[in-house]
Amino acid sequence: MPIPTARLRATATPTAPALILRPWTPEDAAGLAALGRRDDAALRRWTVFAVDDEPSAAQWLREQQQGWEQGHRYAFAVEEAHPSGPPGPPAGHVVLKDIAPGTASAEVGYWTAAHARGRGIAPRALHTLTDWAFTTFAPTGLTRLELLHQVDNTASCRVADKSGYPLTGIRPPWPPDYPLEGHVHVRHLAQGLG
Repeated sequence: MPIPTARLRATATPTAPALILRPWTPEDAAGLAALGRRDDAALRRWTVFAVDDEPSAAQWLREQQQGWEQGHRYAFAVEEAHPSGPPGPPAGHVVLKDIAPGTASAEVGYWTAAHARGRGIAPRALHTLTDWAFTTFAPTGLTRLELLHQVDNTASCRVADKSGYPLTGIRPPWPPDYPLEGHVHVRHLAQGLG
């Protein structure tokens, strides 16, 4: 099982700093609560992110840590690396979920904080997570990753496309999490890493 100190890095681009993907920690509660308190309609609409104060942030962070400990959910805070100082508030979140030894398929998910949207952070973070997932779990059987989103979430379609997850199907509504039809995007190990 991967250890909860895994740190992943997406290299800098000519227009964007490197990204650091690291497990969420209890010290992230205040920053996470601040993200939840901001009036971010997109985060509330497209995710089940139910954080609006430090106690709810602490609970969410405990759930992420339990996923690592139980070996079925690997959630990473996404930070922009700034060579001149410490990273700022989290730019987003990526997660590998429903992973189990001997199971060929798992799911990925992500969200980007309002202050970081429109800068290509989600595709770069998702690409890095995808490479890590296949490198880490292919030896135990992982060959397929699914990315699911509601059909009217066009921003997630763009992220999936940029990250090498082609649209492969439509799933029926599944209230309350998916009140509308959903898109299913799939990336296979055979598509390669990198």
